[in-house]
Amino acid sequence: AVQGAAGRKLTALRPKRPPMRTHTVSRPDGPAIHVAESGPSDAPAVLFVHGYSQSHLCWRGQLRSSLADRYRLVAMDLRGHGDSEKPPSGYADSEAWADDVQAVADALSLDSFALVGWSYGSLVALDYLAVHGTDRVRGANLVGIVLGIGTPQTNEWLGQQYVDLFPEIVSTDAETATAALDRFVRICFHDAPSPEERYLLLGVNAAVPPSVRDAMRDREVSHLDALDDLTIPVLLTHGAHDAVVDPDAARAAAERLPDAELSIYPDAGHSPFRESIDRYNRELASFLDGLD
Repeated sequence: AVQGAAGRKLTALRPKRPPMRTHTVSRPDGPAIHVAESGPSDAPAVLFVHGYSQSHLCWRGQLRSSLADRYRLVAMDLRGHGDSEKPPSGYADSEAWADDVQAVADALSLDSFALVGWSYGSLVALDYLAVHGTDRVRGANLVGIVLGIGTPQTNEWLGQQYVDLFPEIVSTDAETATAALDRFVRICFHDAPSPEERYLLLGVNAAVPPSVRDAMRDREVSHLDALDDLTIPVLLTHGAHDAVVDPDAARAAAERLPDAELSIYPDAGHSPFRESIDRYNRELASFLDGLD
């Protein structure tokens, strides 16, 4: 009873972070984009972009962490994902993805921000940098980097277990697609995720229409050569056991970015920011501090 009382006292004394804030970014020339954020609104901003068939919830280990004591953490749901609108088109257009990010930055007055992209989100981050440049971006953290899609070189970096999910993962048959999505969630981790993690992510994935998942593959683009002209600080984060994107993709990016920091997680797969939350948050904070 004494321990319980002490625990309650310590909990009461621990400073509480403000609740998460949500926004809907509406505009006449594009889909409404759902955004969640935490941290002080006047702190240095970090914009998180999630991966294929995911949502902003994949960043909950960052949005609800001590990072929110020092940074304004903003996480968007990509078009077709989460609580964002799901238009029938725009998924094969790098400019459309880039403009969605720009719309969020404009609506939330992110005049200077660090850009964090995971997996397909790193491709969207590179789309943004290719279309809108680096004037507003202080630095980029690219996690499980996807340097392109639909080209021989970038296809070579895709893991066979991921490739084998198609065409089932884009099936309109619910049972077929759900089974493939369950396998997808599993291969995003080196060790099996907890049941809570598995079913949360399975639900997030299932909320994305099959037509969106299919359309996202229907483009041909590579940002590999564009890295030669990228001058902002870059942190490359990759799991050594990534079954979705081979770590060689991150090594290829590092060769093009001699000043970039490459961080390989020896016990992680495709989701190092979920599998090694403490290490990832610590390294991200150190990277962000270096941008000041």
